[in-house]
Amino acid sequence: MTKLSDTQLVILSAAAQREDRNVLPLPGSLRGGAAAKVVGAMLAKGFLEEVDADTRKGEPVWRETGDGQGVTLVATDTGLAAIGIEPEDGNTAPAGATDAPTMEPAPDTPTEPKAAPKTRTPREGTKQATLIAMLRAPHGATIEEIMAATGWQSHTVRGAMAGALKKKLGLEVTSEKVENRGRVYKLPAA
Repeated sequence: MTKLSDTQLVILSAAAQREDRNVLPLPGSLRGGAAAKVVGAMLAKGFLEEVDADTRKGEPVWRETGDGQGVTLVATDTGLAAIGIEPEDGNTAPAGATDAPTMEPAPDTPTEPKAAPKTRTPREGTKQATLIAMLRAPHGATIEEIMAATGWQSHTVRGAMAGALKKKLGLEVTSEKVENRGRVYKLPAA
């Protein structure tokens, strides 16, 4: 399978779900020069092609041609193949397809289920393990208590909770204001 960027994968996946394979609208975070660069690369690789837009049917327009006609972008068979979707019945016409492509694996793709991703666990004796143990304690821990135990600065403690614990390990850190103690952070007991 072709190596695609996350943005290219999102664009082609969205187009594959549309009956006419139209790429527009592009993801909301992709605008201006970045959009032109990504689309240009995908056009050069043959993943997308420009076709005349039928504005009477409300098709979105990618760009205007000099004669007042607009063009839109559609995913090609090559683009769909790059995300593992084969055209049905050898249909090679990207525009006006009557059936949506199916999400069947490519012939050389193994069909057996993939193993579940491994759950990341911190090594024992690390500062991250210390942080987790303190947050799992019945009364939780304050930023100051964690700073004293790990030697970290306050911004490092907050970053570890938001990045390593929430994003990477998927742990749900909660906090509450406790009288005479300040803000206390906790993790659910394991």
